[in-house]
Amino acid sequence: MVRVLLAAVFLAAGAGKLAGGAETVAMFDEIGGGRALSLVVGACEVAGAIGLLVPRLHRLAALGLALLMVGATVVNVSVLETNPLPTIALFLAAAFVAAPAGRRAPATTPAASR
Repeated sequence: MVRVLLAAVFLAAGAGKLAGGAETVAMFDEIGGGRALSLVVGACEVAGAIGLLVPRLHRLAALGLALLMVGATVVNVSVLETNPLPTIALFLAAAFVAAPAGRRAPATTPAASR
């Protein structure tokens, strides 16, 4: 469930960057990367969103998106001087998906352990 919601968020965010609305272009100009950076980030977000939905790729995609959110958080704080909480929340969600599920030890019966 978390993977699907996270994929929807990143798909929407990436599509917005790829569409290149005036506000998005202005933000990436302020960062210093311009339209080229917005296309790269948007493509990474869309690819990551798709990867979250592919069982064999979902952890790797989530790791990539988590790293992308580290960069976004740094830029939000140091360059844009905006609230970093949304990118921190997305980082935590992506890190949760990227983390391997706990492995349980095989169950043993009392007779088998003798």
